[in-house]
Amino acid sequence: MNELIYNFAVWLDDTAYSAMLHESYYMYNWVESTHVLTLMISLGMLFLIDLRMLGYAFPDVPASKIAERLNVPMLIGFSVMFVTGILLFYAVPVRSSQSLWFRIKLVLLVACAVNAYLFHRRMSDSVSTWDGDAKAPDRIRLGAWLSLGFWSIVVICGRFIAYDWMDCIRDQPAFIEFLAGCIEGQTRF
Repeated sequence: MNELIYNFAVWLDDTAYSAMLHESYYMYNWVESTHVLTLMISLGMLFLIDLRMLGYAFPDVPASKIAERLNVPMLIGFSVMFVTGILLFYAVPVRSSQSLWFRIKLVLLVACAVNAYLFHRRMSDSVSTWDGDAKAPDRIRLGAWLSLGFWSIVVICGRFIAYDWMDCIRDQPAFIEFLAGCIEGQTRF
């Protein structure tokens, strides 16, 4: 599996647009800045919704009103963040795919998506019974805590991707090399 991922990353790296994006004097920086700014917008909205469900923010405002008002800007932010994240990977595919932090981030993004789906389903199924309460029911509060935790770790891993503490160009324990997807005899990075 690691070799398949590595070969795909090398293929992407060999495309002209990947090199152009990574070597661009301005474009890579604009994409990265846009990614971070939309991350702040979307996670700011999401965290506010989560904090409302936990009873820490706007306990007097119905939960459905907060979610209704913040969902559109949050989803716009997530959409732009998703596209710019793909572009950031496309610009540096080999290094990204061989990063332990990137792999942890991807796993957590899947966990975030599953949690968001379950959170919204449970909320929409039961919001009429607790909408005015200061705190949401236990299952929804658990989803809010998981959301806050998962997304915080996603942001931390995103920052760590820029550093090479556990990259394949360094000698690492075999377990870390496996998790990072290091390939024997790898010459590109």
